[in-house]
Amino acid sequence: MFKSTVSWSFAIAAVILLNDGLIGTSHSFNFDASNHTNNWAVLVDTSRFWFNYRHVANVLSIYRSVKRLGIPDSQIILMVADDMACNPRNPTPATVFNNANQNIDVYGDDVEVDYRGYEVTVENFVRLLTGRVAPDTPRSKRLLSDERSNILIYMTGHGGDGFLKFQDSEEITNVELADAFEQMWQKKKYNEIFFMVDTCQAASMYDKFYSPNILAVASSLVGEDSLSHHVDSSIGVYIIDRYTYYALEFLEKVQPDSDKTMGQFLGVCPKWACISTVGVRKDLFGRDPAQVRITDFFGSVRKIRTTKHVFNITNLSL
Repeated sequence: MFKSTVSWSFAIAAVILLNDGLIGTSHSFNFDASNHTNNWAVLVDTSRFWFNYRHVANVLSIYRSVKRLGIPDSQIILMVADDMACNPRNPTPATVFNNANQNIDVYGDDVEVDYRGYEVTVENFVRLLTGRVAPDTPRSKRLLSDERSNILIYMTGHGGDGFLKFQDSEEITNVELADAFEQMWQKKKYNEIFFMVDTCQAASMYDKFYSPNILAVASSLVGEDSLSHHVDSSIGVYIIDRYTYYALEFLEKVQPDSDKTMGQFLGVCPKWACISTVGVRKDLFGRDPAQVRITDFFGSVRKIRTTKHVFNITNLSL
């Protein structure tokens, strides 16, 4: 009886793992753009120095949202160039807040930073996306996505027309980013990408994209600055940017079973609120954003496909 129960349990697990890309098979399945089986998030703060506190708050706020909606830490790559929680200027050590009322500590007690401090470089970021990491790189620092993965890529920091600065010492250009996405597509590392960037002249960062199945949103158009939202007087600096603030206001109302769509999300910050003009690029995306659930990128929807192929698992040793 025990053996039969174990075999049946493994059979169920095999179907699940097969469709999550963890068990190899000679059979091929056709997955259209709406039928991903796993979600990943790459969240990047590129700024250093205390006065850029808001950029850390931005990225940790998105991190908190995707974790709440079900994406596990094992499928989130968090890159933070400066650790505001441990900065000697922080009046409340081991905390990062994203609002002046300090209702939510987005640093919390379970943040897993994968790339910290001087590890946050253009080279490491591009290597992460394209899978060109050193052989001894741990799994926690790898983007182990596949052709059935939907990936949220969020970036925040200081930028300009066609570039985003990393730690005030180097830049990634929109051409380099576009080429990295093309390598990802050629290497079958994604099904769809949602690219989200909060920086000055942010729309310039998606201008050069040419790979399929990419939806992009930017906090400002070329020639515009992206502005901060408000100061916390007890901390002494701006603590969140306008676009991310309103994006989070929307995400806080989303639940894992929500019917809210990406189309709704793309309109979260009108110009009267953001002051800058939010840019959207959807010509490379194969679906109508109004028909795409927001949890397709911000949640962890794990679809299962059945197969008639029989796996012999009765001889597996426990």
